[in-house]
Amino acid sequence: MARRHDPERRERIIEAALRVVGARGIAGLSHRTVAAEADVPLGSTTYHFASLDELLVAALRRCNENFARTAREDPGLHDPAVPLADALTRLLGEWFSGGRGPVELEYELYLAALRRPALRPVASEWAEEMAALVAHRTDPATARALAALLDGICLQVLLTGGEFDPAYTREMLARVAGGAARVPAGPAGPGRTRSGT
Repeated sequence: MARRHDPERRERIIEAALRVVGARGIAGLSHRTVAAEADVPLGSTTYHFASLDELLVAALRRCNENFARTAREDPGLHDPAVPLADALTRLLGEWFSGGRGPVELEYELYLAALRRPALRPVASEWAEEMAALVAHRTDPATARALAALLDGICLQVLLTGGEFDPAYTREMLARVAGGAARVPAGPAGPGRTRSGT
């Protein structure tokens, strides 16, 4: 019997992997659990992703792409009449407005890079993309600092079980963005990660 052509199968496997991690954590991720979630043969998952690291890289990159697309489409980031701190606060607020689940999912994948070196280049892409998106509104060093602050605020909300605080976020972002005019930018430090540090 000829193999059925299914050009979207790889995408379905990635989406299934995200659902598995969201429901069971990375510990619950396997080719078998993803195949069952995607309703595809087990061999399909190993055909498209030879290792779990390859599957995790694809899942994390999908999360990065989703957030980057949302940021690119945000009019406030491209409108010089909107204070940068306001635009970034609104963007983060919209991200959290979808519930903690999607944010926790992305950060579980992101933090997996601590133990899985294959994920580290993808984990750094978020900060690079975020910094690139705001670089036209400030200098490169401040853009990286703003990305790091956004990262830190997200982690604190998730790890402490607190709520996203728009007023605090706006104030801190404004301090960093406003400091760009007063503090000369130094050279980029080594070992930058997703948070640009």
